[in-house]
Amino acid sequence: MRKTFEYRIYPTRSQLTLLNEILEECRWVYNETLACRKNAWEIEKKSISLFDTNKILTAWKKERSSLNIVHSQTLQDVQTRVDLAFQHFFHRVKQGEDPGYPRFKGYGRYDSITYPQSGWKVNIEKRYVRLSKIGNLKTIFHRDIQGTIKTCSLRRSASGKWFISFSCEKELKPLPHSDKAVGIDMGLTTFATYSDGTKIKNPRFFRAEEKNLAKVQRKLSAVDKSSPDRPKRKHSVSIVYERITNKRSDFAHKLSHQIINNYGIMCLEDLNIKNMLKNHCLAKSIQDASWDLLVTFITYKAEYAGREVMLVNPRDTSKRCSRCGILIQKSLNDRIHICTCCGLVLDRDINASINILAIGLDRLGIKSLEAHDL
Repeated sequence: MRKTFEYRIYPTRSQLTLLNEILEECRWVYNETLACRKNAWEIEKKSISLFDTNKILTAWKKERSSLNIVHSQTLQDVQTRVDLAFQHFFHRVKQGEDPGYPRFKGYGRYDSITYPQSGWKVNIEKRYVRLSKIGNLKTIFHRDIQGTIKTCSLRRSASGKWFISFSCEKELKPLPHSDKAVGIDMGLTTFATYSDGTKIKNPRFFRAEEKNLAKVQRKLSAVDKSSPDRPKRKHSVSIVYERITNKRSDFAHKLSHQIINNYGIMCLEDLNIKNMLKNHCLAKSIQDASWDLLVTFITYKAEYAGREVMLVNPRDTSKRCSRCGILIQKSLNDRIHICTCCGLVLDRDINASINILAIGLDRLGIKSLEAHDL
C-alpha cells in the first residue's frame, strides 16, 4: 500500500524566490489548461482529453520561456490535476449532485507541485533533498523513509512554511492479532466514549484559540487592503489557523494510534457531518470536534495494521436500550439512559457506544460478545 512521509524543509532566499516563481508558472498552466478545455466545449462543443492538453503544453513551452524553470513532469502533473477536477465534477453530476464547475486559481492560490516519477534525490545523512531545477533543499528527517519512493511533492502552507512529502509503496505489516472489539460514540460533551466505559475529553482547540484569533482578525480588519502592513497581519491570522489545524491533527493521530493498538475490531458512527452542520447552534462545536478526521485516520491505519473497521448508521443508538432494545425518547439534555422496561440505568453515551458495537458486530456476522472480548 501507499504511505506518505512528510518533512519540513528550509529553502534559502534564492530557492524561496524560485519556488514561488515555479508555483506561479504552474498556476498559469493550470488556468490556461482549464480555459482551453472550457472554451473548446462552449465554442466548438469539443471535448479535449489529457493527452491533447499535453501536446498543447509543448507549444506553450516554446512561446513562454519562463516555463523552462519548471520540471517537465511537474507541468504535466498540473494538467493531470485539471483532468481529475473534471472527472470528479462529471462523476458528481452523474450522482445527482449539484457540484461547482472547476474554478480558475487566483494569485497565491496554487500552493503545491509534484514530481510524479523522477527529479529528486534524497540524502538523509547530509539532511537534504536534491530536486531538479531547484537544487539542494535543507530537510529535517525526523523519521526514516520506509518503502520505495513513487512520487515527491512540495507544499507551501498558508503561513509560508514549506514541506516535502514522499509517497512510498511498502508492504503491509499487520499488528499481532487481537480479538478485542470496541464501539465508539462521538459527542460534544465528551469527544469519544468507548463501549468499555472509557471517555475521551473534548479538547475544543478552536474554542481555546478563539480569543487569539479574534485579536489578530481585528488587527487585520483595521488596516486598508492597500496597506503595506496587511500581508503581515494576514500572516498572523494564518499562523493561528495553522496552529489549530496542527493541534487537531496531532490529537487525532495519537488517539487513532492508541485505538488501533488496543483493539482488533472498531465500530464507529457513520456521521453525515454536512447535514449536522445545518444546526447553526452546534455548527461551530461540530466543526471544532472534527470527528471525520479521527474516522479517516482510524480507517487507513486499520488497513495497514490488519484491523477491522465497521461504520454503522448512528440512528437511534442513543435512544435504544442496550439491554432490552426498546426506544426511550430523550432530549439532548438527558445525559442518563433510564429504561422504563428493564430498569437499566446507564450513561447515555456508554449506552450508545454499546449499541454501536452490537450493530457493527452483527454486520460482521459476530453474534456473541462477552466483556468486549470475542
